[in-house]
Amino acid sequence: MIQTGVPLHLIDWAIVVFYLLIALGIGYYFTKRSASSTEEFFLSGRSLPWWIAGTSMVATTFAADTPLAITELVRSEGIWRNWYWWCLAMGGLLGVFFFARLWRRAEVLTDNELIELRYSGKSAAALRGFKALYFALLYNFIVMGWVINGMSAVASVTLGVGRGWAVWGCAIIALFYSTLSGFWGVVVTDFFQFILAMGGAILLAYLAVDRFGSMASLLEQAKASASFQADTLQFFPSFDIGSAGFLSSNLFTFLVFVLVMWWASHNADGGGYIIQRMSSCKNEKHALLATLWFNLANYAFRVWPWVVVAVVSMVMFPSLVDDPLGDKAGYPKVMLEVCGPGVLGLLIASFLAAFMSTISTHLNWGASYLLNDVYMRFIRPEASQKHYIWAARLATILVMAGAALTATFMGSIARAWEFIWAMGAGIGPVLIMRWFWWRINALSEITALASSILVTIGFEVIAFVQALQSGAEYALFSKAPVIAGLTFNIQHKALVIVPVSLVSWLIVTFISQPVERERLRSFYERVHPGGIWPDEWKQRWGSQRLSGYILNWILGVIFIYGATFGIGALIFTSWATGICLILAAAIAGYWGVRRALATP
Repeated sequence: MIQTGVPLHLIDWAIVVFYLLIALGIGYYFTKRSASSTEEFFLSGRSLPWWIAGTSMVATTFAADTPLAITELVRSEGIWRNWYWWCLAMGGLLGVFFFARLWRRAEVLTDNELIELRYSGKSAAALRGFKALYFALLYNFIVMGWVINGMSAVASVTLGVGRGWAVWGCAIIALFYSTLSGFWGVVVTDFFQFILAMGGAILLAYLAVDRFGSMASLLEQAKASASFQADTLQFFPSFDIGSAGFLSSNLFTFLVFVLVMWWASHNADGGGYIIQRMSSCKNEKHALLATLWFNLANYAFRVWPWVVVAVVSMVMFPSLVDDPLGDKAGYPKVMLEVCGPGVLGLLIASFLAAFMSTISTHLNWGASYLLNDVYMRFIRPEASQKHYIWAARLATILVMAGAALTATFMGSIARAWEFIWAMGAGIGPVLIMRWFWWRINALSEITALASSILVTIGFEVIAFVQALQSGAEYALFSKAPVIAGLTFNIQHKALVIVPVSLVSWLIVTFISQPVERERLRSFYERVHPGGIWPDEWKQRWGSQRLSGYILNWILGVIFIYGATFGIGALIFTSWATGICLILAAAIAGYWGVRRALATP
């Protein structure tokens, strides 16, 4: 099916081509350096400053799919629905104040390598291999699939290119770029790509609002729009439960997000590609600052231009039911409506920048798992660095092919986000406690992950069977199952998956044998995290003072959320609220960062 696009002017094509040449040139420049060793190829020789590593973290999460998913959330349920991922800032700040230093001390090539530093025996080896394959292939296929889907949606709407061609075209561009440069090319290009992508988003938001004369005029027309709901412009849901009952209310959804989802996530102690960048920093303080900058930019800065465009799309295009992309189409349609020659080319280039930064990271990160935790660990433990670099490039091709195929079968981007979270729900407490409690073992982590995966797949199977029974068409992650008359969305699934996982791994922990003492001692000597460990080890190698880190975390939460909602309030003309929140954020941020940098 061919979408209707607007023919690009010569200047638009020139901008797009110029961007691609710059990105490929940076990748080519770092080819020789990245190929010198696996540590250079995957961690840039552990020499990155915080501002490069942190900006690379932001660019990675700034994908072409993200503004489409944000538009889908805002149009369907309102701004408050972004709490689905805003809540993860609390977990991200655990990474800043608790784990950034620990990961840098561990000096692992991948986070899976930590498994055999912390645990012992065949169960540890099996867990390391399984998690490497699971995240490098299944997880990466889904994440990269929705990213490719997002980029192909933009291309199909703006360029008039069929979605199939767009998917494979984007895949080939990203594959060529990523296999060329290694991690050096990824992070340096990310810095350039973030500036371009963020600049493009801000420019589009400005042009979209300018079409209505002012933000006040836009908000007035949005409230009169047929697609406007009571919670559309609210940062928090209303307390109105409604006739559907508490379990179907927005309030229930919000409470699950802020009370459960952030600590249960598989990213609770950092997350794979974030950990990769922590490990690539030149020292522990740079790792901490990089992760803090990432959280500030990720949650407070980048979201608001997308939210503004989503609100504009509700006025310009009140209903997108008949559009093949649904509510996701709102964002690129606004692009076509407000951008003239030159500007449209810049916006398309910014989408390509966002797309390529995410894809290149996931390709490099996925290849690091396949190489370090599977190939080098189980298949060819003794080979030359040159051999391993070529093996990593072949692994990159495998990951890209699987992701492109997954994209062709994927439905809702927002539901794919939810599926990914659910697959790792419940493992978060194990990932946190393995640092601070000696009793955690490999079977604890295996049980937590396996129970989450099985229950999540079970929900998707139920949705598939129900779609077949009703005669409806089924697309991956397109529908939620209905159980006992209740539609089981992510907030309902969380209250099943997390308790099942939590009870399962706690039982297994206490009935299984602990990790051998020598392995525990070696691990503690290396990272000295503090918590529930033998007192003699704490006295000999030191430990983190967890009470002080908790205060730093609380200050960090005030900093990030104060900045996030302060900026949002100012954009939507709530001046007094915005100024108060920004001041609170500034005070908490200054105090928290000063304490964190002074804490050993």
